[in-house]
Order: sequence, then C-alpha cells, then structure tokens
Amino acid sequence: MTDLKNDRYLRALLRQDVDITPVWMMRQAGRYLPEYRALRAEAGDFMSLCQSPELACEVTMQPLRRYNLDAAILFSDILTIPDAMGLGLYFETGEGPKFERPLQTRSQIAALPTLDPLVDLAYVTQAVSTISRELAGAVPLIGFSGSPWTLATYMIEGGSSKQFSKIKKMMFSDPQSLHLLLGKLADAVISYLNAQVDAGAQALMLFDTWGGVLSPDCYRFFSLDYMQKIVEGVTRESRGRRVPITLFTKNGGQWLEWIADTGCDAIGIDWTTDMAQAKLRVGHRVALQGNMDPSMLYANPSEIEQEVQRILAQFGQGRHGHVFNLGHGIHQDVLPEHAGVFVDAVHRFSRAYHG
Repeated sequence: MTDLKNDRYLRALLRQDVDITPVWMMRQAGRYLPEYRALRAEAGDFMSLCQSPELACEVTMQPLRRYNLDAAILFSDILTIPDAMGLGLYFETGEGPKFERPLQTRSQIAALPTLDPLVDLAYVTQAVSTISRELAGAVPLIGFSGSPWTLATYMIEGGSSKQFSKIKKMMFSDPQSLHLLLGKLADAVISYLNAQVDAGAQALMLFDTWGGVLSPDCYRFFSLDYMQKIVEGVTRESRGRRVPITLFTKNGGQWLEWIADTGCDAIGIDWTTDMAQAKLRVGHRVALQGNMDPSMLYANPSEIEQEVQRILAQFGQGRHGHVFNLGHGIHQDVLPEHAGVFVDAVHRFSRAYHG
C-alpha cells in the first residue's frame, strides 16, 4: 500500500483532526482550464477523453499541477452506467448529454443487462488504476457515480430536462416500473463503485443532481432509499483504510437529517443551505462538504477571500469534519487564477480554526 503524503481530506471526512481545512472543487478537472480545452480538442470529443485511461489520467492531474488541492477526483461522467447498458449516449454541442434509446416501457427496463464493471466499464477501472499510480500517494483519489434517481432521469427523459415530466409520469402512474429500474441501477452502482475501490479509489461520492426536484416523500422513496442501499453495499475498508462515502443532493438541504441516517460519512451541501445551521442539524454524526456558490469565483480576489472566511466562520472554531468545496461544479468561464485564490484562501484562513 502506498502511504498518503496528504490524507487530510480522508481525515476530515472521518471527523478527525486536521491541520487545515481540506479543499477540492467539483468539476476541478474540466472546461475552465485551457490545458483541458487543448487536450479535448486533440482528442476530438468528450467521450474520447473519458474512454482513454491515459487521457483521463492526464485530465485528472491537470488541476493538481496548478493548485494545492487535497484530493483528486476521477475524470469521467455520471452517465457511464446507462451508456454501458446500451442506451446510446451522445453529446450535442450546447445541449448536454442525450440518449438515442431512452426507456419508455417496463419491458425495456426488464431487458437492461447486468453490468460487469471490469468488462463493460473497463476503461473507467483502468483509468482509476492509472491515476492511482500517477498520484503515487500525493493525495487521495475520489471515485464516484451518479445516484440511481439521477441516472434514471436521463435514461427516461432522454437527456437533460426542466420539467422531468416523463419520469414523474412513470413515478406516479407506474411506480413499480420505476422501482425496477432504480433497483437495477443501485446494484450496478454498487458493483461500479466497488470496482473503483479495488482499482485504487480511496473515497467515494454519489452525485444526486436531480433529487432536489422531488417532494419529500418522493425523495425518500425514489432517491434516498436507493442511495442508502448503495451506502450499505459498497466497500468501506480497503488497503488498511476506511473508504468514506459522501452523498450530495443538489437542493437537498431540507433533508440533511434523513441523509445522515443512511450511514454515509459525509453530506455535500450546496450554497442554498446555511453551513452553521447544517452543522447544528447533523451534529457530529457526519462530516459536511461545501458550500461556496460557484458563481462567487466571478468576484474579485478580495471578495472571494471574504466569502471563504465567512463560510469557515459558519462552520466554527474547534469543530471537525469540514471539507471545503463549491456548492456545485465550477463554471466553465471562471478565470483559473480565481480558482487558485479560492484554494489558497481556504488553506490560509482555516489554519486558525485548527488548534
């Protein structure tokens, strides 16, 4: 086992002492970096980057060369599982991901194959292994997946949606079919994440991007229950270390107590949730990740620093279990220098909170 030179991210997720608050950024490897844009142009398209372990490794490493980040996250896409199930993922310029064969009937759902991640998603597990070797223990590597509910929205809607009318129609008119799909996806996500851990990932994250479009009862039954199944099914110890798992539901701040009850190690929160209130509500049960508005990186450097200080103060003195992050992914037109200001500010100003 390669010893980690910097394990403060893992320690913070487990609510242990750290010298400074760890920080990373959702979508830290991506379009805001000119070196990423150059590599994508060379590769030809987004999926060519994802499906090449060597290129995925290069993209993963790019932000770590620029910034003093405390974690790397696998460069991939949340829709790799539905793509491997044969739905025909493709990307339209300016419109995001789409599927050629969206799900419309129970028979289509029943016919979805059971995935072997070492075969059907071998390019992902190979990328994890390649990145792990390249990191050589510098910082932990985060593996991830989309949540079953979020994957199902794309698979039924056929792409991004504003109203989610197709999946909600199934949810209310044929819930048994939707539960069949969500169960299949939960099993696939468990296998997928465990394969990432076997390949070298040291922490896991579930992105529930669209859980926040649900009512409380529907969130619990159609999203959270399946995330809890994943929490209970994934590998939690590997290579002599705990493998922490973080759940992130965008616009899910009203359900923090429910999320904490799943047994996860940490909850990601967005900027619509007050950090101090979140801490009061979950106590010491879980760590918290977040939660600066990504648009704050459009501000001038002094204002970015002030916002970092404000969020650190909200979390509080002498408390364990904070991973600083943006409340969602970094925007593609943010100046890379402003991201650097953000990362440096977290480290500089958080030292006072860790005696």
